Amino acid sequence: MIFDPATDKPQEECGVFGIYSPQPADIAWLTYLGLFSLQHRGQEAAGICVSDGESFLVEKDLGLVSQVFDETRLDKVRLGGARVGIGHVRYSTTGSNLRFNSQPLTVRTNKGILGLAHNGNFVNAREMRQEMLDDGVIFQTTNDSEVMLNRVARLARLDLIDATARAMRELQGGYAVVLMSRTQLLGFRDPNGVRPLCIGQRDDGAWVFASEPCALFAVGAKFVRDVQGGELVWADRTGLHSLQVLEGHKPTPCAFEWIYFARADSQVDGTDVHESRIRMGEQLAREYPVEADIVVPVPDSGIGAAIGYSRESGIPFDYGLYKNPYAGRTFIAPTQEARELKVKLKLSPTSAVRGKRVVLVDDSIVRGTTSRQIVNLLREAGATEVHFRVSSPPIQHPCFYGIDTAARKELVASTHSVEEIRSLIGADTLSFISEVGLRRAIAGPGLCIACFNGEYPAGVPLENDVNKLALEV
Repeated sequence: MIFDPATDKPQEECGVFGIYSPQPADIAWLTYLGLFSLQHRGQEAAGICVSDGESFLVEKDLGLVSQVFDETRLDKVRLGGARVGIGHVRYSTTGSNLRFNSQPLTVRTNKGILGLAHNGNFVNAREMRQEMLDDGVIFQTTNDSEVMLNRVARLARLDLIDATARAMRELQGGYAVVLMSRTQLLGFRDPNGVRPLCIGQRDDGAWVFASEPCALFAVGAKFVRDVQGGELVWADRTGLHSLQVLEGHKPTPCAFEWIYFARADSQVDGTDVHESRIRMGEQLAREYPVEADIVVPVPDSGIGAAIGYSRESGIPFDYGLYKNPYAGRTFIAPTQEARELKVKLKLSPTSAVRGKRVVLVDDSIVRGTTSRQIVNLLREAGATEVHFRVSSPPIQHPCFYGIDTAARKELVASTHSVEEIRSLIGADTLSFISEVGLRRAIAGPGLCIACFNGEYPAGVPLENDVNKLALEV
């Protein structure tokens, strides 16, 4: 779970998108739109891969979707007869944030050219990569996605569907992948369903696979269903097909999809994100009531829970913090002073908090440094009391499934009690939603909450060391 030092938030994972059209279409443009709607899932790099059945074009680079793909560069992946394409927005998990780690990855095989885009982590990728290196396999990147792509390519005697199914059986972890050849689009998901992937269809018959439904709607597709855990789906000229490759696993999608990652207008595995966040706030109010004058969200991720807390408690909701919409990933803050100034660039208090007892609602606390600064901002603006409420349990353990985690010693809840964290951030009171309360609020499938309780449903790396997940040699 990489965190942005300026916001002290766990960073988004990655977003994947794929489309297969039975007739020629502007695949590059549709993929661009899909990636744009998934931008919240990764802001480090973006890439698009397109084929018309013969040519196979890829463009990718570091930056936001709109920065990487201006009109000139988008034209480079426009093919008049294009039928299939995939795209990726990246926040680095395994592998450094370098241009050669950008996706989609492509490789020439006996099955033709393949392109792959991946969200998540394979927890046994390090061992599989070493085995392939020992056999003389050459790797061009330092990310675990290439392990999957190489494994599919090396199963030379199998066709693409069978090779992918075999690779799914060998790789472990939490993942959602889109894979394309010149004539097929494949999508598959880890057996526990830790990482999300859904299916949609346009009126013209095109099939779309994406991390979230918001990307389907962006290209005019209607939501059909979620890909099931352990399922391989593919689209080609004969339609949509499915193979349940891995069975017998309990669905445990990542709780942070509902807490923070997914867009508020999305549904993940049939459970509405915005409504879940409201229920988290309602649950927080029931578990930890307090006398106050106003409920204030930390924008934007705390808004849903703050609405719920206000509804359940009867305390009025108001925007006590203004978020500058233009202060995104704009500059690197190398010193603590610079990071504190960056927080002020992003957030500033409004007059709504003056003379008020404030319930401040946020989705998580990672290190606590930014939380302390926000509490100070409210006090400087005249808040008489600040009661901090968090819509996730304390983060005490690393994530191995695609949300690169800070070293455990940097997770404040792993080394401090709730009372000690309260003192560190300067709040009058501090409370986190309970694990039971979180499950009740999401009220859908089983959940992966390993970062809260240390119980990993999809395995852990053999070395059990997040710092050794990176595949550099």
